[in-house]
Amino acid sequence: MSFHTIIIVGNLGRDPEMRYTPNGNAVTSLNVASNRVYTDTNGQRVKETTWFRVSVWGKQAENANNYLQKGSMVLIEGELRPDRETGNPRTFTRNDGTTGASYEVFARNVRFLSSRSGTGGQEGGFDDGPEMNDEDIPF
Repeated sequence: MSFHTIIIVGNLGRDPEMRYTPNGNAVTSLNVASNRVYTDTNGQRVKETTWFRVSVWGKQAENANNYLQKGSMVLIEGELRPDRETGNPRTFTRNDGTTGASYEVFARNVRFLSSRSGTGGQEGGFDDGPEMNDEDIPF
């Protein structure tokens, strides 16, 4: 038996999208941006964003759809799923021609870190997240 877990803290890049499977199970898709800020060897501040495609199931899917919105900060605990064809993250070409990757995560637990009335915020000392528009989201 093998087991792994991934924990992500980030902001939603767009509103949640909920649908139902043919047998009636709720599933909500979240696009989550997680930021890393560091200083490079030239002393320049660099902000790096990693995108995750998160699938949330059942009652948690319904709650995520009802209470989250673009910009909401979340903590996701789940399982990383590779691309079925390659075994790697999904790659894509950005508008500026550079290559990026997105990662598929099946959520086991979703925690809402933003207040219901607000989005983002500095709760827990985390970065507010990137300024996003729909062109920034790779999927």
